[in-house]
Amino acid sequence: MPSYRISTIAAVLGVSDDTVRRWLEDGHIVADTQTAGPQRVDGKSVVDYLARRSDLHGEDSDRLNLSIRNNLTGIVTAIKKDHVMSQVDLQCGPFRVVSLISTEAVEELGLEIGSVATAQVKATNVSVKALTGEKQ
Repeated sequence: MPSYRISTIAAVLGVSDDTVRRWLEDGHIVADTQTAGPQRVDGKSVVDYLARRSDLHGEDSDRLNLSIRNNLTGIVTAIKKDHVMSQVDLQCGPFRVVSLISTEAVEELGLEIGSVATAQVKATNVSVKALTGEKQ
């Protein structure tokens, strides 16, 4: 099973090291006891904990009727408008999300720098790169 340093899990999830430590103390996730050195976290236990957290999956009445399950809430950091299309940049935790939407939609939504918004991502092609040097 892959295991990771507390700081790596915190950075990947966009939370503090202390939050990950609290999850360990509260028994939400499990420490890897097979390796020596700095405390490591069992990667599968993190996945299991995240899967149990309904607040991360948008399981509220507004989202139950959506086919899009990847919701990233963040703050609008930039808007570049043209006559027809606009680029909207969101900072969602450690992730920067860039969306191209109609300028009409930007105006109807009342988006401006500092607005809180949710990016809903549905893609047919997603590339994944594994972290190297973090496995046991």
